[in-house]
Amino acid sequence: MIPVALTIAGSEATGGAGAQTDLKTFHQLGTFGTAALTCIVSFDPNNGWGHRFVPVDPQVIKDQVEASTAVHDIDTVKIGMLGTPATIDAVAEALDAQEWKHVVLDPVLICKGQEPGAALDTDNALKERILPLATFVTPNHFESMTLSGMDAIESVEDLKEAARRIHESSGAVVLAKGGVVLPGEDAVDVFYDGEQMVELRSPKVGEERVSGAGCTLAAAVTAELAKGATPLEAARTAKAVVDSAIAHRQGGHAPFEAVYQGAYAG
Repeated sequence: MIPVALTIAGSEATGGAGAQTDLKTFHQLGTFGTAALTCIVSFDPNNGWGHRFVPVDPQVIKDQVEASTAVHDIDTVKIGMLGTPATIDAVAEALDAQEWKHVVLDPVLICKGQEPGAALDTDNALKERILPLATFVTPNHFESMTLSGMDAIESVEDLKEAARRIHESSGAVVLAKGGVVLPGEDAVDVFYDGEQMVELRSPKVGEERVSGAGCTLAAAVTAELAKGATPLEAARTAKAVVDSAIAHRQGGHAPFEAVYQGAYAG
């Protein structure tokens, strides 16, 4: 029987991120993928490629999770873009309906400061309602700063401290992404599970971020955990999948490129 994993994430129409990328990553790693869409995101080519965001009705989100878990035996879920407090409440309620072995959270934070408003309310709801349910969390550089409470992360040692703080506050395994942000020739991610602190290194592929890399990493971790890998094994494979996806990235008419998972042959 092929292992099954669920992604709860947004739809990104161009195929470079979100649930589309999650499902492609699951498939590439030999895991059957199901999806519950939380929102519809479409870039606006007439307005600087900004995000047009439409949330899915909360009950529809819960219905999708119910359908997937009724058809398949699923104990591993990846959570991506949520986007509103109402969506976050719906996802938390859906997760509470059953036991999960693995809850992989890509903690998509949308507030870049502490100004009051919808963005801050959404991020606070994510930290209060979803982060405590996570067993594995994959923050990027900015998210690592926010979740750890650190003012800056400028070195691998800083990233290790952030991973340690996030684990201590959440109890989750942490794979903190340094990516292209930290100085040096290598893209360095830090794995910490409360006992092991491991640097995962690979040569940088360019100096620009590639759309969908974070989604791919979390989805690869999810797929590997669904197959029975240990968290560290899943993190190592995910790192290799992302390296391949970035190296074989897909171009287009937008001012950014997107990951391509199909070249990975680990």
